[in-house]
Amino acid sequence: MDMRKVLIAEDDVMIADMIEAVLVAHGYEICGIATTVAEAIEVARRSPPDFAVIDHRLADGDLGTDVANYIHELGHVGVLYATGNVRELMATAVTGHACISKPYSEDDLLRGLEIVSEIVTTGKASPPFPRGFKLMPMHARSELAVE
Repeated sequence: MDMRKVLIAEDDVMIADMIEAVLVAHGYEICGIATTVAEAIEVARRSPPDFAVIDHRLADGDLGTDVANYIHELGHVGVLYATGNVRELMATAVTGHACISKPYSEDDLLRGLEIVSEIVTTGKASPPFPRGFKLMPMHARSELAVE
């Protein structure tokens, strides 16, 4: 996998630290951890990510979808939402590739990023899908072939 730099947008410090530790242990580089949309945009400007793991609800009432909308403009950045608000996210998000429901395991997080990488590079998503994993509506339609 060539794409390895990840932005983490998560306002729960313990969860952000866990995500960072898991990803670093598996060869990913963390370009930054942000708790708000403004912080996430600043991190993405300084060090454009290949991936973003984004919570739907961030600090200060911010929404992770605003982060996804910004980084979408950077090009082919894979977005995996990691949230406890899957239903709300699925109804409101227009950018992003997939989401995984909290709580999730380390293996589920890693598999979710693998699937997002596959979507970005090939336009396809191959099972098995982790527990609580969903493709975002724009990718679950016919333009994304699920193999």
